[in-house]
Parts: sequence; C-alpha cells; structure tokens
Amino acid sequence: MKKIWNNYSYALILIAVTFIFSILFAGQLKSVEKEYITVTVKEGDSLWVLAEELADTHNQPVNEFVAWIEKENRISDGRIYAGDELVVPIVQTEDGSTELAGLDLYE
Repeated sequence: MKKIWNNYSYALILIAVTFIFSILFAGQLKSVEKEYITVTVKEGDSLWVLAEELADTHNQPVNEFVAWIEKENRISDGRIYAGDELVVPIVQTEDGSTELAGLDLYE
C-alpha cells in the first residue's frame, strides 16, 4: 500500500480534489437554475412581446434578452405557443420583487 501511495500520491490527490470540486460545482448549478422565474405564454404572445412586457425587470437590449430566452429554452425558430413555459433571466427576490439575473450569451 505504501508503494502505491508513493508512486501515485499526486494522481490520487488530483482525483480526490477533482471529485470534490465537481460535487460542489454541481450543487451550485442546481441552485442557479432555481433562481430564474418561469413565464407561461399566453395566446398572441411572442418572444419580443414578452421581452418588452418584462423590460422593467431587466436592463438588457430586447434582442439580447430574446436571444437568451431562445438559447436557454432551446427555441430554434423563434416560435412559441400558448401554454409553453419559458425560463427567463429574471430572479425573484425574497421581498417579491424581481431583478436581472446574470446573462452570459456568448458561452
């Protein structure tokens, strides 16, 4: 056992540290996803209409806001339908108000 430890100690430590960080990172990803609010699409809504309706809760240009919604909700042609639930980059705070969540369009 001592011989294995002496030969592979750095690799074993690297594997352990990687495992720990991956667990921590996975936990943070789940908490970030829960921050965003979900909007249910009504009849006649479009991505641009939703972006304009929510303009007071985000400070992004409408085209960037729409691009984020398309990317995160896997919308390829810009079409949404009544009853669809879309995740939008707005965070619900504890006092009930909303604020802009961090956007990263160019990942």
